[in-house]
Amino acid sequence: MATPQHFVFALVEDFTHMALSCAVDPLRIANLISGQTLYRWSFASENGETARASNDSVTLVHHGFDSLPDCDRLFVITGIHMKEKDTSLLLSALRRERARGTQIGALCSGAYVLAKAGFLDGMQAAIHWDYHDSFMEAFPEVNLVRNVFVADEKHVTASGGTATADLMLHLIERDHGYDLSVAVADQMVYNAVRNATAAQRVSLQSRNGMRNTHLAKAIQIMHDNIESPISPSLIAQQLCISTRQLERLFGKYLNSSPKKYFMEMRLERARHLLLQSEASITEVAMACGFESPGHFSRVYRSTFGVTPMLQRDRMN
Repeated sequence: MATPQHFVFALVEDFTHMALSCAVDPLRIANLISGQTLYRWSFASENGETARASNDSVTLVHHGFDSLPDCDRLFVITGIHMKEKDTSLLLSALRRERARGTQIGALCSGAYVLAKAGFLDGMQAAIHWDYHDSFMEAFPEVNLVRNVFVADEKHVTASGGTATADLMLHLIERDHGYDLSVAVADQMVYNAVRNATAAQRVSLQSRNGMRNTHLAKAIQIMHDNIESPISPSLIAQQLCISTRQLERLFGKYLNSSPKKYFMEMRLERARHLLLQSEASITEVAMACGFESPGHFSRVYRSTFGVTPMLQRDRMN
C-alpha cells in the first residue's frame, strides 16, 4: 500500500472553522470509503498548543510553527482580521518549508500570508471575496482571480468555506481518481461540486459593499438580461456613463471586464440549471442567452472542461 499523504494545516488565530472542516472531512471520508489510509493530517499553531477560530471554538494542535514536521502539503488557514495579524513566525516557517520542497497552499484569506512572503508573485491566486480590493492594492504583482480555487499553480489557493471542499475533492480526484472523489462528494451530500473556474458568487451588496453604485447597477442589469444579453455599451448608456468608464469599474473592483463577467454569470446560471433542473440542453441554452445549443456547448466546454451533457451525466 502506498504511503499516505500527510497534510499539515497551519492555523492562524481567528481562522475560519468552516474552511478547516471542509478541508479535513473530505480526506477522512476518502480514507473511510477506500478502506485505506490515503491521507493523514495534523494541525499547527503559533503556540504549538491551541488555535482559536473566529467562532470561538478551540482546536488542539500537534505542532508549533517553529517545529513543523515533514509533510506532503502545508496549508495556511486564516480568517478575519488577517491584515492586523503578526505572522512573522509563520512566514519564517513557510520559507523554511519552501526551501525543503514542501507543497504550500492557502485557504480562505490565507493567500494574504503567501503573498506577503512573496510566494504568489506572477501567479494566479484565489482569496475570499471580502479581501479582493485590499489584496489587489497591496499585491498588484499577484494575478488575483475570482475563482473558487486555483489548483494549477505552484501554490494552490481556495477562497474559503465550501470552496475548500471543492479544492479537496479536486485533489482527491487528481490523486486517486474521479470515482473516489464522486463517492466522497456523495457521502458529504454535496451534489453541486464546483471546478476551479467557477466564480465566487455572493450578493451584490456583500460583494461590492455598494462602494460603487454604477457597478452594482450594471451587475443588476446583467442579471435582469441573462436570457437576452445586452452589450456593455448599452449597459453604459443606461447608466449614463461611458463604455470606457464601465470597463474601468469592472477592472478595478472585479479584476474582469463587463463582457467576461457577463459571460461567467450566464455560464454559472447554466451550470445551476443543468445540475438542479430537468430542463433540456436547448432550454438551458435559451434561458442563458445563447443563440444555439451548439454554441452553448462549445463555450461551456471551453470554460468548465466538459460538455453540458457530460456535466449532467456526471451528477446522475
